Amino acid sequence: MAFISKTTINEVNSRMDAVSIVGDYLRLEKKSGRWWGRCPFHGGGQEKTPSFKIDPDTKMFYCFGCNKGGNVISFVMEMDKLTYPEAIKSLADKMGIEIIYEEGESEKGQENTLKEDLYELYNRLTKTFEHFLYDKSHNADAALKYIKERGINEEIIKTFKIGFAPSNRDFLLNFLKQKGYSDDFLGKSGLFSARYKTIPLFSGRLMFPITDRQGKIVAFGGRALPGITQQDGTQPPKYINSPETEIYKKGQTLFAIEQAKPEMRKTKTVFLAEGYIDVIALHQAEIINSVAPLGTAFTDEQASWLRRWVENVVLLFDSDEAGQKAAYKAIITCRKNGLSCQLVNTQEGLKNEVKTVNIEKFKDPADILQEFGSQILKKVLKSTINDFEYLISHGRSQYIEARGDIRGASEFMFPFLEALDSEVDRSDCITRIADIFKIERVSVQKDFSDWKRKGYKDFNEKQVNDLPKMQIRRNAELSLLTLIAVNMELYHEFRSALEIKEIDDRAAKELFITLEECYKHDENTIDLMLARIKDENLRNYIAEHGTSQEFKINPRRFMEDGINKIKKKRLEKRLLEINAQMRESERTPENIENIDELLAEKILIDSQIRKLEGR
Repeated sequence: MAFISKTTINEVNSRMDAVSIVGDYLRLEKKSGRWWGRCPFHGGGQEKTPSFKIDPDTKMFYCFGCNKGGNVISFVMEMDKLTYPEAIKSLADKMGIEIIYEEGESEKGQENTLKEDLYELYNRLTKTFEHFLYDKSHNADAALKYIKERGINEEIIKTFKIGFAPSNRDFLLNFLKQKGYSDDFLGKSGLFSARYKTIPLFSGRLMFPITDRQGKIVAFGGRALPGITQQDGTQPPKYINSPETEIYKKGQTLFAIEQAKPEMRKTKTVFLAEGYIDVIALHQAEIINSVAPLGTAFTDEQASWLRRWVENVVLLFDSDEAGQKAAYKAIITCRKNGLSCQLVNTQEGLKNEVKTVNIEKFKDPADILQEFGSQILKKVLKSTINDFEYLISHGRSQYIEARGDIRGASEFMFPFLEALDSEVDRSDCITRIADIFKIERVSVQKDFSDWKRKGYKDFNEKQVNDLPKMQIRRNAELSLLTLIAVNMELYHEFRSALEIKEIDDRAAKELFITLEECYKHDENTIDLMLARIKDENLRNYIAEHGTSQEFKINPRRFMEDGINKIKKKRLEKRLLEINAQMRESERTPENIENIDELLAEKILIDSQIRKLEGR
């Protein structure tokens, strides 16, 4: 095998700009004539104080934190997992240096590796697909019409090298065979079906090239055109993405990273959208620091990679169930990797900017660009909410409002708490969770500690997937209502002592309503009561737990104790609200006069609690 000549290596070494090359991987700042950054080796780019130094004169780096050092070439080798020749080739390609081998032959005269052949193939196909988008002989009119109707102009089409894969399924194989590619090589290219070797993955689709960290095209995303059906009459998948190959790993790159990188470095912010068209729409609106994952959830590797250039991620995900789950995962991934996170509320942003009765249908950037144009899209992107507030709102609606499940809402926040990289931030969030959900701070802290001890330190996907499901948990309120359900003669006395507004648990509330209906209709048997309950889980719960002996021994005493506990809990809950309001009043001097009124109410509640406790 031929070796790269010393002349080529020397030219690469002499021409390379150390700051520019390393700056492609992490954000650098100049101090005292040296360039500094957060070490990507021992800190994952998450250090509080930069310890990684670059000397542009010697083209050497050194980290004072982990004592790792070397030159720029070894840095590229480490970051991209390349051999020495591969790193030289990568740098030479960026600088436009032709590689000469010891025998005096150019690189073109050498036998290419599989990776090099694949790079060449994808680069060639990208140019071919670009040509076909405007070639009348390949029936690309519908594709070009579609992309332009989405509000994308010619400049952006060229910037992203958008193309068209011909509808003729025989074309691609014949075209590539004519170019001399072997069947074995094409089988490894990721361009054909793994099952049917001659059938292309992409036909009759808009084509979006995907680049790697060095800016080389390594894969494609293909979008089906509206109104096109398959031979069996069904709709084809909207998007098809290249499978992983020798040169492409989905979790290691992001769509439009090359175009977004300069603006990301400048703003220290990245917009993370769901798909190709959304990202292109954002670039059309001059939101250049926009990227998207590639057919997968946002990964730790992608987040760690972004951390080299940005500090903040702004999520643009749909508001449907799938979008909510993706947003939850992305928030946790950001926080685990030292990135702050915000989310765009497109519906709220549109309400502030336009007047339309069908505002709900404009969920993503591409739709907004198409309907309202670039200026409105840019204004909509200013309507953001931070990740904590988003999760709090989501947890409250999905758990407390939907099920009366305060504990579930609290647990919903635990992966977020665990992902925070600051104990101060974590402590502050625990306090805010307690205030907002109106529970004791010490209870949130204890439950969080128990949750960690059970081994849930890493993000639990099951917790998100189970989010919409309703669960019935045993608690004091539900136990009390179950007691009344199996001792219905006590209901008249019970309803005189307690109102339904004093019950928080959703299942207990439903049971309370059912018992009231039975009371009004003079239905005094358990079977009639069970027949009125619509929720199967609640019926099963009463059937299972209603036979317990604890409900048969002195049920009146059980009822009285239960009522006192609920009243006490409600008073304690109000105390928490008062404490939170007092803290807020102390922070806002204009509300300081409220403190005396709140203090008087607190004294009254304290006396009521002592009375319930028999003191």
